[in-house]
Amino acid sequence: MATKAEMLDAVAESAGVTKADAERTLGAFFDHVVAEAKKGEKVAWAGFGSFSTTQRSARTGRNPQTGEPVQIKASTAMKFSASSALKEALNGKKKK
Repeated sequence: MATKAEMLDAVAESAGVTKADAERTLGAFFDHVVAEAKKGEKVAWAGFGSFSTTQRSARTGRNPQTGEPVQIKASTAMKFSASSALKEALNGKKKK
């Protein structure tokens, strides 16, 4: 797993910019994704994938230590869907 510092180093080197510039740029990207997600919008990057939200309804879970029922509140979760180009890059081309 790459740490934030390792990712910033790699992006800065690849883009030929300073680490500070890379951090500001990536920070702005993630801030934009969060802002759009809060509005219920989908953010897509062609050739990579899309970020969207999904609703989780309230439910009853169990405390794993005691087995007691626990109420879990409804929540909004972030979802990432990989593009077909990303899937092909990871798994090779599909055979027909």
